[in-house]
Parts: sequence; C-alpha cells; structure tokens
Amino acid sequence: MSSRLIFLLSALVIAWVLALNSGHNLAFNLAYLLTGVLLLSYLWAWNSVRAVNLRRFTRTRRSQVGQFAEEQFEVTNRSYLPKLWLEVRDQSTLPWHYQASRVISSLGRLGSQRWQVKTLCTQRGSFRLGPITLRSGDPLGIFEMEQKLANTGFLLVYPFAVELTSFEPTMSDLSGGEARHRRTYQLTSNVAGVRDYVHGDSLNRIHWPSSARAGRLIAKEFELDPTADIWLYLDLFQGAEAAMDWEPKPPEPTIFALRSKTYKKSQIELPPITTEYAVTVAASLARYFLMRNRSVGMSSRGRGREFLQADRGERQLNKIMEALAVVEAGGGLPLANLIATEGVRLNRNDTVIAISADPSPAWAIALQQIQRRGVNSVAVLIDATTFDQPHSYEAVQVELEAAGIPTYKVRRDDAIDQALAAPTRTGKFQTVYSNGGK
Repeated sequence: MSSRLIFLLSALVIAWVLALNSGHNLAFNLAYLLTGVLLLSYLWAWNSVRAVNLRRFTRTRRSQVGQFAEEQFEVTNRSYLPKLWLEVRDQSTLPWHYQASRVISSLGRLGSQRWQVKTLCTQRGSFRLGPITLRSGDPLGIFEMEQKLANTGFLLVYPFAVELTSFEPTMSDLSGGEARHRRTYQLTSNVAGVRDYVHGDSLNRIHWPSSARAGRLIAKEFELDPTADIWLYLDLFQGAEAAMDWEPKPPEPTIFALRSKTYKKSQIELPPITTEYAVTVAASLARYFLMRNRSVGMSSRGRGREFLQADRGERQLNKIMEALAVVEAGGGLPLANLIATEGVRLNRNDTVIAISADPSPAWAIALQQIQRRGVNSVAVLIDATTFDQPHSYEAVQVELEAAGIPTYKVRRDDAIDQALAAPTRTGKFQTVYSNGGK
C-alpha cells in the first residue's frame, strides 16, 4: 500500500468523523469529494488492466549461441475506454540483457501497439518465455493493479559450434568399418531389397522395373554404408569441472549486426568453464562429421544419461544439439567408467573421441583397453590449468602418447578451430579393416 493511499484513507476517515460530528456542509462536501476520488480512482485502475489482449509471436523456438532470437509483441485494447499507461513486465529466464518489458502510453480505445525484440543468445540452455504481468493505475497514482498472464513457452538455445575446416585423423583414415545389415531411410550405395511403396517415399526410391512387373509402385530399401561410426564421449564428471568467476558481457550490437541473424565467431565469448569448452568442441565435431555424411553418436553422464545412437543427417545433428544444450557437469561417473561401460557396445574400427578436462590417467588407460579390440581413439584435452586450477596433465599425456592416441589440447581463450586443426601429440593412427572395409 502506497503512502499516498494511506494518507488519503486517513483523510477520508477524518473527514467523515468531522462531518458526522459537526454536521457542517463543508465537512460533508470534503468527505464526499474524497470518497468520490478514491472510488473513481479505484475503478479507473481496475479497468486499466481489464479487456487487454497480449499476443506473443516467436519466430522459432530454436536458436543458437551467436544468433538472434526474434520475438514480436502485440497489445490490443478491447475496451472502449482508453488506457493512459500500461506496463508490460516480462518474467522470462533469458539472460539479464534480454529486454522485452515495456511501458505503453496512450493506448486508445480498440487500439493496438506492436514492437519487436531481438536478443543475442550468449548462453546455451532451455529458457522459459513468460509469464507476463500487466500493470497499470489511475491518473493520480493512488492505486496500482496487476494482471498476470500465466501462459509460458520455452526457447532452446543450442551451443556454439565452430566451423572446422580440417580435423586429423583425416576422413580416409576413418573410412574402414564393418558391413551393417541395418535399414536406413537415407539413400546409400547399398540396396538391401525392395518393398511396397509407402506414402511419403521420394520418387528416387522407386524401383521402376519391379513396379512395371508388379503393376504397383515398388520402393527400394537401403542399408548403411560399411563405414566406421564416430562416437563422442563427453566428460560431465562433476569432479573434473573447472570454472572461473565470470560475468556475462554480451557484445554491443551495432546497426549492421542487428540487421544480421548471427554474430561473427570472433565476437563470441565462451564462459571460462571447462564444460562449456567441452560442449563447444563436441558440437563442432558433430557438425564437422555429420556434414561429411558420417554416422555420429554421443554418450555422456551428467545429471542424467544422454545417449544417442549413431546416425547421420541433419536430424541427427539437431538431436545432438538439443542434448548438448541442456547438459551440465553434475554427474558422479568419471569418464574412465563411462568408456569402460559404453565401450563394450562399440564395433571394430569405430572411433571414439573422448573430450575431458580430467587430469586422471584412468580414462587414457580405458581408451587403451578398447583399442585392443580394434576401436580407434582420439583425445581432446581441455587444459584446466588455464582456468586457474593447479592440475598436472603429465600422467595422462604420457599414457595417451604411449598408446599412440592423437591428442588435442584446448586452452582458455583458444580459437577452437585452430586448436582442433592438428593434434598437439600425434600418435600412429592404425586402422584395422574388416571384410566390409576397403
């Protein structure tokens, strides 16, 4: 309750006490005046947040770090009485630089106002959109009324993915694999058989000679190519994470940047947390291999288990990005245990890319053990010493080098594409081909 309202209520009580005790017309007129002012002010404030329609248009519920999330708001006055002012207060969980709240003045009867909000996404995650609170009051500022619009939505922000131009071992080194007798909806060079045409099949799947003989449409079925799968093992063990104090400072958007949908990668500042660097590396590698028509899977153990069976295509990239958008380093399973438990399902000549900031040599030894079964290994080491952690990576590097595992080292403020261009320690990458390989 505002001090102005308390003062007027006190004055109203005193005016009526004086009027009833004295019987003077002046006292009654003053009491009537204060009563009328308070009553009209209350009705005005009550009506100011009624008969208001607010619509929120979100261009897409998916965005990515470095891109702009665009929204449009429209407030409509469905009443015949004008609204002098109306505050739209948004309570979304987007980062602090998100500014969708606004004060609208002079909203005429049956009128509407519309505005657009472009927010630079600087942090990955799932963010709530809404609820929205409408606040208004009377012209004298005595009463303030609120109306809460409880409808909410969510915006999923994918992690930042760097465009990699090269990654060793090269694609030719990773081409060996076993023949897969597994059906796929994608067009490959391996035709497994034919079946009846199903609504939605593309025309290039139709086998016209069989269709002519059967008198109905017959479609071809395909199998996966005999190439090795790429597996991303992301370390989300809580004890391996290193973090520094950080206050997000989004870059100042220029006129030209606001017209664009993305920011330059040089303007993206990753939080000084090893998990954020590991997630960015995983997203970049997934994009790199999937854009080259490789089959990529992912496994991690954070607060929950994230396991994606190896697959190809843009749909698989979206699945990996959605999983990486919400992962957190809150797991209790070290990477060595993850490699030991998940590695048993890998096929010969598959490739594991382990991404970790753990200085323990246990996960390097686990990679050595699965290499004995013909599984290739690559290590990406997030150097936590650059995150103000007194770790020593000498033991794990010795184990990786002894096993001949190509090792990349990523430091804080490093350019991810340059750090992954060539391994800091290059082991002899041996590929064992099976009967399905070349």
